[in-house]
Amino acid sequence: MPELPEVEALAAYLRERAVGRTADRLEVVAISALKTYDPPPSAVAGLEITAAGRHGKFLDVTFGGEIHLVVHLARAGWLHYRESFPAATPLKPGKGPIAVRVRLDDGSGFDLTEAGTKKSLAAYLVRDPAEVPGVSRLGPDALAVDLATFTARITSRRGQIKGVLTDQEILAGIGNAYSDEILHVAKLSPFALTNKLSAEQIARLFEAMRAVETDAVTRSVGQRAAELKGEKRSGFRVHARTGLPCPVCGDTVREVSFADTSLQYCPTCQTGGKPLADRRLSRIVR
Repeated sequence: MPELPEVEALAAYLRERAVGRTADRLEVVAISALKTYDPPPSAVAGLEITAAGRHGKFLDVTFGGEIHLVVHLARAGWLHYRESFPAATPLKPGKGPIAVRVRLDDGSGFDLTEAGTKKSLAAYLVRDPAEVPGVSRLGPDALAVDLATFTARITSRRGQIKGVLTDQEILAGIGNAYSDEILHVAKLSPFALTNKLSAEQIARLFEAMRAVETDAVTRSVGQRAAELKGEKRSGFRVHARTGLPCPVCGDTVREVSFADTSLQYCPTCQTGGKPLADRRLSRIVR
C-alpha cells in the first residue's frame, strides 16, 4: 500500500509534470471507483491543474483551484504517468486495471490503476477535501507533529503500539510497512502497550518516526512514479524481509501473520531475543 513517502513523491511528480497543464477530460473507467457525483467528471474539462498534494495517504489533485480529485490508492493502487496515450477513444468500463484516466492538453496524462480482483481504490471529486470522509477523520500528519503532540496522540488510545501507530485518526500517513521500520529503529516490540511506554521510549519512537519517514521521503521525491516501488523496498530493514538477517544485529527477521496482513520484526533488536508467537496459533509473547 502506498504510504506517506510514496504519496508525497507522486504529488511532487505531478507538481513537476502536470501542474500548469489543462485537463482535456477525466475518464472514469471503473465506475465503482468514483464515490461522488457532484461535481461530475465533465466539470474538470478545460480547467488548469493548479496544485498536487496529499492528506495523509490520500493524493489530492486540484483543478482550477476549485475542484479536487482526492484518491486513496488502497493496497494495490498506483499512478502511472503517460507522455502520450495510444488512442483518443474513451476506454471501455470494466476492462483492465485502469480506474481513472486524466488526459491533458499536451497529449500526456495519468492513469490511476488497481491490480488484482479486490477493488478498493477510491476516487472523489469534491470542492473541499474535507468532504471526503477519510480525510475529515485524519489525525495530524506524521511529519507535522512535535514531540508533545506526538506523545498526546499516541497515549490517547490504549492498545498495541503497532495498531495505534497505523491508526489514521491518531496520526496520518503511517501504514503497515513503515510502522515495522519505525518500531525496529525505535527498538520496540510491535505489541508493546501504549499505556506502558515510558517517556524515554515515546521520545525514541518519535525520533525513529521522523528519521524513517524523512529518509523515505528524501529517497522517494524526484523518482519517477514507475521507480517508486523499487525504491521503497530497497530501504527496508525488516519489513518484507522475513528469514533474512537483520542489518543491525544479524538475527533472523521474523514474522507474525494475521488474517489479511503481517508484520516483521527483529527479536534481538525489539523483543529482548524472544520470538513473538503467531497470533493465529498461540498466546502473544510480549
